[in-house]
Amino acid sequence: PYRLGGIPCIVLAVACFGPLDTAAKLATATVPLVVALWVRCLLQATATAAVFGPRLGRHLLRTAHPGRQVLRGLMLITTNGLGYLSLAVMPVAEFTAVIMLLPLVLTVIAAWQLHEPVSGLRWLCVGAGFVGTLLVIRPGRELFEWATLLPLLLVAVGAGFQLLTRAMTRHDSPGTIHLYSGLTGLVVTSAALPVFWRELPPATWGLLVLMGLFGATGHLLLIMAYQRAAVTRLTPYLYLQIVFGALGGWLVFGHWPDGAAAAGIVLIAVAGVFGTWLTGREIERAHARREAESSLQAIAGADEH
Repeated sequence: PYRLGGIPCIVLAVACFGPLDTAAKLATATVPLVVALWVRCLLQATATAAVFGPRLGRHLLRTAHPGRQVLRGLMLITTNGLGYLSLAVMPVAEFTAVIMLLPLVLTVIAAWQLHEPVSGLRWLCVGAGFVGTLLVIRPGRELFEWATLLPLLLVAVGAGFQLLTRAMTRHDSPGTIHLYSGLTGLVVTSAALPVFWRELPPATWGLLVLMGLFGATGHLLLIMAYQRAAVTRLTPYLYLQIVFGALGGWLVFGHWPDGAAAAGIVLIAVAGVFGTWLTGREIERAHARREAESSLQAIAGADEH
């Protein structure tokens, strides 16, 4: 049967995340945070069980690290909650651009914690990305709100979330990881739901269901993409989310970034794409260097005999 490749999967994923953010911004006016998170977690757990359950059965529930699964689930609802609160005070395009700092932040973490070599050009990309963020949120402007720093907190938590996910994929299947994240969030939000419950009109419930479906579908497509292609090949396509976010903000709210914000958005996107390309090139060169060294060692060993 025909299967989508990694690039089509990730393009479809970010095509889901753009409308998700637009719908979330609409919902922030009337829907309590806990209710929105509860619906999203419920649909994520249900959709994951429906997609992976028939094939994996009980194996879907088997995990090597239940504690890490719970931690990842808590981190996921934290990032979702920060995103929801951020969208209440920020336009969709600007919010999307700031969270696209995440790949650049992972470069810094790799250099600091994992002791991975980072070239001067990649550090330049990181710096350019942070300059772009300052242009978007502009701390010195008159209408600046401290709440506009929430996406930066989201990026910080999201970096830990990504590193934890990378470690967990060595032991558990993507379906298992995705299911436990949804179930963890569902348990936590269900405990708080009676306190924050509010009667909502049918149209609002439809909006929440739409958010849940976009979120669950987007994350499943993201998992499929990373199963089928290398991270460095896929990451540049993540920046299409800025385009979808800007389009949604314009169509639904009539907002288009001003000159400084637009320049910051472009700077973040260019720095991210170029930084990813540099990372891929450095990985290929390191791999070629190791292969050459192995070949020379093999030749030297043969000569000794």
